Amino acid sequence: MREGVGMAMDERKQRVLAAIVSLYAAGGEPVGSNLLQQHFDMAVSSATLRNEMAALTKLGLLEQPHTSAGRVPSMAGYRYYIENLMGADGRRLQLSPRERRAVDEAFDNFDYDPERLAKATAKELAKLTGFTAVATTPKSEDVKVAYYSVLQVGRCSAAVLSVSSVGGVATRVAVTKEPISAAELAQVAGLINRTLCFVAKDDAGQEMQQALWDALGEDKNLWPVVAAAVRLLQGAGRGKVFVEGEQNLLSWPEIEPNLHGCLDLLNRHEELQRLIVPKNDRPMVLLGDDMPGYRMPGVAIVARRYLAGGGLTGAIALMGPSRMNYDKVIPILEYFAAKLCQAMTGTGKEE
Repeated sequence: MREGVGMAMDERKQRVLAAIVSLYAAGGEPVGSNLLQQHFDMAVSSATLRNEMAALTKLGLLEQPHTSAGRVPSMAGYRYYIENLMGADGRRLQLSPRERRAVDEAFDNFDYDPERLAKATAKELAKLTGFTAVATTPKSEDVKVAYYSVLQVGRCSAAVLSVSSVGGVATRVAVTKEPISAAELAQVAGLINRTLCFVAKDDAGQEMQQALWDALGEDKNLWPVVAAAVRLLQGAGRGKVFVEGEQNLLSWPEIEPNLHGCLDLLNRHEELQRLIVPKNDRPMVLLGDDMPGYRMPGVAIVARRYLAGGGLTGAIALMGPSRMNYDKVIPILEYFAAKLCQAMTGTGKEE
């Protein structure tokens, strides 16, 4: 932001900027002095408001999209609003009791397996807000597999299920060349649990896989089952990314010029996961120019991390237009983060 903006922003300019942010979020149309005058209950003259709008435009906080007198917030304007004006009137940004009850009821029906919980959370966030929602499971190199189960699903196939040390459940299907019996699967399940449980992923390399191969003796038909267990260990703790409500992007005309970029980012899960994890427990707002490798004016991402116990964290985020109602979106993310923490850790509040 330009130097001197802070010094130039007196109380009236701040009120005018906050009003334009609010009115543009609600209507999606450039805000003119007549509408502003109604917002202030005719307490400020139209001429005074036009002067303040011109001054805010000169400061780079407002833009005039076309020749009409209406103004919209610039990216710098949104940044100033988020950092200095949001909640500055002393109001605590929070959901109403009715809204909290609705979220509580949704979580009561969620499956508390971490991956299903994250997916259900993203779906509910997209439904509640009308934006595109993202939820990630915790990512950590320290996650290990605590238990394996092997179930026969066909004459020559078995499902290998792993439960991680943070409660995540994953499965892979193994197909063998020859028919397998329940007794053989019980035996190989014992081998897998003795060898691969609570083992660091880096230790499941060539040497350990050779030892497992040798332990099978002459019955190498079961190797695909063992290999599936190794792959599950190697994938433990990577973290999953769930995206819901991509179709909601079509509801916002200002996103259309950047629709391809939005969809590209949403499909690059590792990059998206790095981008939306805040460095602290405060909400993070990324505006169009804040996204490395992506310049998408008119687009915003609001993200909040949640605690999952054991020092692990995940993140939830909403992608939508930069004119989204931050006063509403941020409390929603805050409450969902608290509910996710409660579900992941079994506690009633964040650690």
